[in-house]
Amino acid sequence: MSDIHLLYILIPLLITAVIWDIRKARIPNWLTFSSIILAIGYWTASNGLDGLLFSVGGVTTGLAALIFFYAMGGMGAGDVKLMGAVGGLLGPKWVFMAFILTGLAGGLYAIGLLAVKGKLLETAKRYFTICKAFIVTRKIIYIPPAGKAAELRLRYGLAIAIGTCCSVFMKNFKYIL
Repeated sequence: MSDIHLLYILIPLLITAVIWDIRKARIPNWLTFSSIILAIGYWTASNGLDGLLFSVGGVTTGLAALIFFYAMGGMGAGDVKLMGAVGGLLGPKWVFMAFILTGLAGGLYAIGLLAVKGKLLETAKRYFTICKAFIVTRKIIYIPPAGKAAELRLRYGLAIAIGTCCSVFMKNFKYIL
């Protein structure tokens, strides 16, 4: 798939996922599953068995990258399936890069959200206390957020979209970097 054709599928997928995630706090199965099927079908039709393995490898890598965070309650299943759909289009290497860049985007997003909501200092103090307790006890004693800080929810589809776009940019303009 040429990179231009990739963008014809990837950009609408990411825009739709971000809109759904922001408005409804979920990413629908019809979007993620149809994108996975489309990606696998395209790569298989255009490159045969190699294309099938490339796309399925990307889906698997994308799903595996976020499944732990889902299992720990840190994100929804739609986020995991969206990363799988991205993997089906980009393949294993570039979905892994998208995962790394998504983590960076998600961290900046979280810091920005905490700052905007006035909870950044409170959160920093809480994590500093967790670190001090770890140094003394050698055990991680999690201190949950209190009040409105506990209600803050990231819409991780946005971070996935930003990380994926940065990954595609790096793939296509790696000679610049």
